[in-house]
Amino acid sequence: MWSANLLRMEDDMARIAAHADMLHIDVADGHFAPAMLFFPDLVSAMKKRTVLPIHVHLMTADNILLSQIDQFAEAGADLISVHLENMNLDEALAHIANLGKAAGIVLKYDTPVAGVAPYVGRISFLTLLGTAIGVKGQSLSPTACPRLIEAKNIISAAGKSETVILAADGGIRENTVPELRNAGAETVVLGSLAFGATDLAIRIKWLKSL
Repeated sequence: MWSANLLRMEDDMARIAAHADMLHIDVADGHFAPAMLFFPDLVSAMKKRTVLPIHVHLMTADNILLSQIDQFAEAGADLISVHLENMNLDEALAHIANLGKAAGIVLKYDTPVAGVAPYVGRISFLTLLGTAIGVKGQSLSPTACPRLIEAKNIISAAGKSETVILAADGGIRENTVPELRNAGAETVVLGSLAFGATDLAIRIKWLKSL
């Protein structure tokens, strides 16, 4: 939703309602990631205007992570993803589970993928960033596809192919989506590729045909 028209958020939510699988909301504290976005009250307001599941991606420092989980869970998040790089990851995943929410893990584009292996059984969503965290408009890292292949193999080796969705986020363009799909991505986090589409129905039909 970072790529939506922030002054007409409700209009853009209505535009994508028939095509999106979920709403992806980035949250950044200006420390863990350079941006500052979004906040619980906004998620609460969006929850009242959609039937789609809400995925909150927390890019927040360790000292506020548990508090952020509480606030966004209360605001209506259905899936909460935290970073493998968070030092209190175990505690965060347990807290999400205790709140009755689905949990996900996100990896920065330069974090070794092997580190996620011990956690695959505790999550339902794994997102690999293909660009630097919290900065829009970057090109896809050349390591993105090999990293997806590695992650897919880890999920398969753990016997979790049916329960863990592998997602790609960052650098999502018409020319990169087929490559990411071939590397094992089951879904991609659409930003401008969706909101900038002249005909969103045609774009989503193409996307789902891959």
